[in-house]
Amino acid sequence: MQFFVEKHSIVRKIWGKSDTVLFIFAGAAAEFALNKAVDWLYFTGKLPADPVGRLFSTVQYAQTIVFAPLNQAEEAISRMRNIHQAVEQSRGRSIPDWAYRDVLFMLVYYSIASYELLEKQLTPEEKEEVYNVFFRVGTLMGLQALPPTYAEWLPVRNQHLLHNLQKSTYTANLFMQYKKQLGALRFKILLEGQKLVVPNRVKELLNVTGFSFLIPVVPLYKASRLIKIDGLLKNLLLPPRYRNQVRRLDAPQRFH
Repeated sequence: MQFFVEKHSIVRKIWGKSDTVLFIFAGAAAEFALNKAVDWLYFTGKLPADPVGRLFSTVQYAQTIVFAPLNQAEEAISRMRNIHQAVEQSRGRSIPDWAYRDVLFMLVYYSIASYELLEKQLTPEEKEEVYNVFFRVGTLMGLQALPPTYAEWLPVRNQHLLHNLQKSTYTANLFMQYKKQLGALRFKILLEGQKLVVPNRVKELLNVTGFSFLIPVVPLYKASRLIKIDGLLKNLLLPPRYRNQVRRLDAPQRFH
């Protein structure tokens, strides 16, 4: 059986562990709140009503594609494209192509940043492999002007960070909703986790400064995985309503 991502790919290693995926989620939650096109997700009302849940569903969708057989992954990408086209028709305007690229670029960037934080530095070839997977996703989505290689993507990513992000009332509202859904302590942990993975441009716009208290915690967390208590820690850190979703993020077995 042919898979969208080969079984021994570094991309499967990145997206097969819930702790790595949670850092992808944390970084995307920060950057997405700054995106100039975030108003599109306010149009349906689903994002402000449940921003944590919506971000989880986006991450889970990406993970499904990473682990799916080729035909199922292509069908999932087609459904995603159709959903967005339906929203465009309802609003009577097209979602800007750069807005789609921004979401794709976030998945590339935070895949690499999160894995390097929790595991090890990726080689240039592995970074190219990560980019290639999401390049293929974007191509199937019909996105235009995608750089063909990781090296060519890097300056484009920087331009997107400079021109497509802004702090707005949507930013403040989303962070308020994050805090409401997670609770004060878990929200604080989210903010500290974001410091470890978001780029400097995002930190600048969010006025993020200072040392993250999670820096000394990360090695301890890595050690906890060796003695199998990381699941207990995640249960303590996550609201009950999201615990089952997080468990499902660990190496999906249904496609193996």
